[in-house]
Amino acid sequence: MSYQVKEENGYTFIDEGNGEVLLLLHGLFGALSNWEGVINTFKDKYRVMIPMMPIYEGPIRDAGIDGLVEFIDRFVNYKSLNQLTLLGNSLGGHVGLVYTLCYPEKVDRLILTGSSGLFEDSMGGSFPKRGSYDYIKERVEYTFYSPETATKELITEVFDITKSIPKCMRIVSIAKSAQRHNLANDLHKIAVPTLLVWGLNDTITPPSVGHEFNRLIKNSELRFIDKCCHAPMMEHPAQFNEYLLNFLNNNPLHKSS
Repeated sequence: MSYQVKEENGYTFIDEGNGEVLLLLHGLFGALSNWEGVINTFKDKYRVMIPMMPIYEGPIRDAGIDGLVEFIDRFVNYKSLNQLTLLGNSLGGHVGLVYTLCYPEKVDRLILTGSSGLFEDSMGGSFPKRGSYDYIKERVEYTFYSPETATKELITEVFDITKSIPKCMRIVSIAKSAQRHNLANDLHKIAVPTLLVWGLNDTITPPSVGHEFNRLIKNSELRFIDKCCHAPMMEHPAQFNEYLLNFLNNNPLHKSS
């Protein structure tokens, strides 16, 4: 691990490098480590920030898309961030989309990879089987094209989360909130340059979902990665980072005065 996890004012986050802000948002069972390839590649020229979203802790009433968007806005205001480039995977993409719709003046570029918001098939929609390591192992492996990408450490981390009834209740609440919060009728409002990076073998948000995002977000471009499922930045970090770098170079920020 080549980065430092910070804790400050109730927030747990990564803050590496200087320059334009890349704000990375993880998925439902995601972790800060999911973005290690992006951190290592971009921290020399960008300020890479990753807040740990309160998916497993806090009041159940806040366990939903709106609560997570409010959390991100509080973090952005606390750190006095502006001209954001938002990058979200899965649930993180969904949160990034709603944040962009709510605060368009704060977001200059958007990157979605395996994002929910239109359709997703995930284990979060039903109560995860507590105490069944084999079930959790199967579901975690399901998110990757190559099952061996799901390390024992990652499977154990998810398994430990699902052993907690309160955490499971929050997971289900957030997943159901995401399924209810369909954005098909709102995506035309997004005007910022948007990059869509999708796994050709994504079983959770299939390639057709990527095409639909591309159709509905007018200023978007779609890139696919073969032999890749739901987490391109983990499965094919070099290809993912190449797409990301080209997009950032082709869509420079207009510096505010």
